[in-house]
Amino acid sequence: MPPSYDPGEVPVQPAATVMLVDDRPDLHVLLVHRTAKVVFAPDSWVFPGGRVDPEDHIDDVDRLITGLTDTEASSILGVNRGGLAWWLAACRETLEEAGILLAADAVIDGADEAHMIARMRAELAADESVFGDLLLAEGIVLDATLVEEVARFITPPGPARRFDARFFIAQAPAGQEPSHDEGEIVNWDWIRPSDALTRWADGDMAMMSPTVRMVACLARYRSANEAMAVARRRLAYQRVRVADPAGEYRVLLPGEPGYEEADLEVESGWVRLWNPDLA
Repeated sequence: MPPSYDPGEVPVQPAATVMLVDDRPDLHVLLVHRTAKVVFAPDSWVFPGGRVDPEDHIDDVDRLITGLTDTEASSILGVNRGGLAWWLAACRETLEEAGILLAADAVIDGADEAHMIARMRAELAADESVFGDLLLAEGIVLDATLVEEVARFITPPGPARRFDARFFIAQAPAGQEPSHDEGEIVNWDWIRPSDALTRWADGDMAMMSPTVRMVACLARYRSANEAMAVARRRLAYQRVRVADPAGEYRVLLPGEPGYEEADLEVESGWVRLWNPDLA
C-alpha cells in the first residue's frame, strides 16, 4: 500500500454480483472461493461478481440485452441512465469467474455450447472489454428478465478498494456446470444456504458480511422458484442494521431479533429479498 494512502479518499466503484441458485433437489447457491493472493476479499467465499466497467455502458446496448429497456433498468436501480450496464457486468463476471453463460438465448446445444462458452471465457480473461463483441459475434442476446436485482451494499471506508455492489439473483442455466481457472478463483461449491451459514459460524468458510446476509436471506426459501418469485416482486428495500454483541457482527433486517436495538450506520446495505410472510 503506498504511503500516501488515505482511506477517506478511496473511490467507490460500481459493481455487480450474482447469486446463482439451483434446486439440487432443494435450493442450493453457487459460491466461489477467491485466492488468498487478491487484494479485495482474499481467501473468501463470494458470489461471482466484479466491477461495472466503463465499457459496460454501451449506447446501443439493446442489441445485446432484451427484456428490459435501459430506462426500466435504470429505474429499478435508481440511477439516471445506464442501468443495463449492471446486467451486462453481472453476466460477464459470471462467465469469467464461474464459466457459466447466464441469461443467454439458446443458440447452440451440447458440446458445441460448452466449446463456445470456453472460448468466450478465454477471450474475456485476456480482455474484459470484448464481452459485447463476443455476444454479437455469436448471435447471443441476453434476457435481462432472468436476472433480478435484490440488494445493494456499499463497503465501508477503510479498505484500499471500495465497491457499491448490486446483488442479483438468477437460476442456473440448464446443462451448464461451474468451473474455475485457478487464477482469481480457486474453487467453487453448490451449497445449501443453511450449510454455508453453519460452515461460516464454525470458521470453516470465510465470507464477507454482505455475503453472509444474502446467504441468510436465501436460507428462508425452499426452492429456486420460490426465491425467484419473491425477487420478481421487487419489494421495497429494507435497510440493514448491525448488532455486534461479543463480536458477532450480525447483519439484521426488520423483523429479526435485535434489529430495533442494532446500529443503523455500521453497514450500508439495502435488501429487497426479504420474506414478505415474515413482515
